[in-house]
Amino acid sequence: MGRTVKLTVNGQEVSREVEPRLLLVHFIREDLNLTGTHIGCDTTSCGACTINMDGKAVKSCTIFAVQADGRSIETIEGMAQNGLHPLQEGFWEKHGLQCGYCTPGMIMCANAFLKENPQPTEEEIRWAISGNLCRCTGYVKIVEAIQYAANKIQAQAAQPSETKEVVA
Repeated sequence: MGRTVKLTVNGQEVSREVEPRLLLVHFIREDLNLTGTHIGCDTTSCGACTINMDGKAVKSCTIFAVQADGRSIETIEGMAQNGLHPLQEGFWEKHGLQCGYCTPGMIMCANAFLKENPQPTEEEIRWAISGNLCRCTGYVKIVEAIQYAANKIQAQAAQPSETKEVVA
């Protein structure tokens, strides 16, 4: 017997009936057709399925869809709102992807991390992504991409907002 779940995915309300044993990763990929979230191991070992749930990096292969009821989820598809997100740009500019299989999970993990630590050291970045595996061993470029994004986000935050002059 199914159960209805209601959640917000990439800013949009979603309501579906699901089987209680359906993993969140399968719900995202098969029911919502958001295939940027990858399946790598089903044992939390690789991090390819990482999404952000209520702002925290979560491996979606270890959570049932019913556990996400009432939650807010962001997938890689929700990252680019007005052009590439600085993390996506960083992976492009710094060549932080090779085969690309780990990339969505790495970006989602880094996204949650940078919200908590906007000015990380290299060591902090390496620790933050330690639960995500890159099969191509591209960690040097991945760390550079995350540092690039952190710097860009900080620069954007430091820019004064444009004010419009009011004419009387």
